[in-house]
Amino acid sequence: MKVAISLPDELFVAADVAASQLSISRSQLYARALEQFLADRGSDPVTEKLDELADETRGNAGADAGRRLIETGMWTW
Repeated sequence: MKVAISLPDELFVAADVAASQLSISRSQLYARALEQFLADRGSDPVTEKLDELADETRGNAGADAGRRLIETGMWTW
C-alpha cells in the first residue's frame, strides 16, 4: 500500500543514508522500522485480559471469570 507521510528534514536525510548503507529502499527501511516499533510495543493490555478471560471461560469458569476480573479491577491497565 502506498502511504504519504511527513518527516522532519533531518530524519528523512538520516533514513535515506541508512537505507543506502543497508542497500534497501526507503520503503523497506520504513516498513522494517514500523514492524520493529510495533513488536517492541507489545500486546494491548485489554486484549491480554480478554484472552485470559477467554481461557478461563473455556476451562468451565464461565461467568465467574468475568466477575473476578470486574471485582478485582484487573480488566483495567
